Amino acid sequence: MTRKYAQAYAAASKSDKGQILDQVVEVTGWNRDHARQQLTARLGEPPGRASMTVAVVDRRHAKPFKYSYDARKVLQTVWATSGGLCGKYLAVSMEGWLDEMEAEGSLVLGVGRYNAEVRGELLAMSAATIDRYLAPVRDTATLRGIAATTPGTLLRNSITVRKAGDEVEAEPGFFEVDTVAHCGPTLKGEFARTVNFTDMVTGWVFTRAIRNNAAVHVLGVFDTFIGQIPFAVTGIDCDNGSEFINHDLVGWAGQRHVFFTRSRPYKKNDQATIESKNNHLVRRYGFHHRYDTPAELELLNQLWPLVCDRLNYLTPTKKPSGWSTDTVGRRKRLYDTPRTPYQRLLDARVLSPAQQDELAAHKASLQPAAMAREITRIQNELTRLAATKTRLLEQQARPKLPNPAGIRRHAS
Repeated sequence: MTRKYAQAYAAASKSDKGQILDQVVEVTGWNRDHARQQLTARLGEPPGRASMTVAVVDRRHAKPFKYSYDARKVLQTVWATSGGLCGKYLAVSMEGWLDEMEAEGSLVLGVGRYNAEVRGELLAMSAATIDRYLAPVRDTATLRGIAATTPGTLLRNSITVRKAGDEVEAEPGFFEVDTVAHCGPTLKGEFARTVNFTDMVTGWVFTRAIRNNAAVHVLGVFDTFIGQIPFAVTGIDCDNGSEFINHDLVGWAGQRHVFFTRSRPYKKNDQATIESKNNHLVRRYGFHHRYDTPAELELLNQLWPLVCDRLNYLTPTKKPSGWSTDTVGRRKRLYDTPRTPYQRLLDARVLSPAQQDELAAHKASLQPAAMAREITRIQNELTRLAATKTRLLEQQARPKLPNPAGIRRHAS
């Protein structure tokens, strides 16, 4: 049939070709692209009986790469240094990453695969192209964890509730906070927790690990948080866990004139920002292993400052800016241009000149490739210490199936 239509298709006008394709699609059930390829390929066959099918090469895999092999290999290096950014964020921040890595000396023009032409190619790559080139080297999923929030009823009714959809703060300083349990597959025993803070306006993050949820540890990390955030903290929004809803922390906030709110029980969307960071920051970099030794806790607190510097100074994020409608009238979320939390903080104009100079000096001292190597080293050490015991606990936590009557089991 395709041989019958092939000659007519080759000689037909553009409109007639469309009609011929419609007929082939209706009869065969192919899509139009495949039907067009079959008709074109049939013209190249020698005279005689046609074979049942013509092998059609996927043009997406057959056409040459737009960018050079050197550019694709350097792209993998930049992607690994950035912590595995997706194409949308990496395309926007590519120039910044290249500048930082050149200043550090991990990329040198004319050395190895990196040169001016490769730099130009990297800056010209679209987000979709970056994702397509990086697809073969992306990491696989890791272990999953479980929730460990214990509701705290003490003082809960006296704390203001902040819901999803409430008005967003206009200036930096209002933080959502949550704890992430490094318990692995079981909540039994004592294990480390990570306390995670995220500013609602800029996306600035602060993360530290503590031994457990005792008040002395929670208050200690809040004191460290207040001392190291480079701008004034005006508010704290937490969930209903007992590590937050207690007299100690409420008193701490009152003494420092920090506005204290909480989310509604079982409404994770009330804290959508910090819930996203729990996965994007803590689980992505700290995995889902069980950490319950002093050595593992120390490694976590070596890891988090490096990760926070990478996210605050070098990694862009986007934030919702409004609503629109698509072509059929459905609601569509609009987002602003991706920027780093550091850039958003400068744009907010809440820092003094001395504070701006201090942050700029710290940013200039960062070495992205060295940070990436140190993060990988710490992650490898955490995996070495915790992966085996986590797998054993996971096996023990699986329910044992009963032995049906009449079925004999042989010792393995």
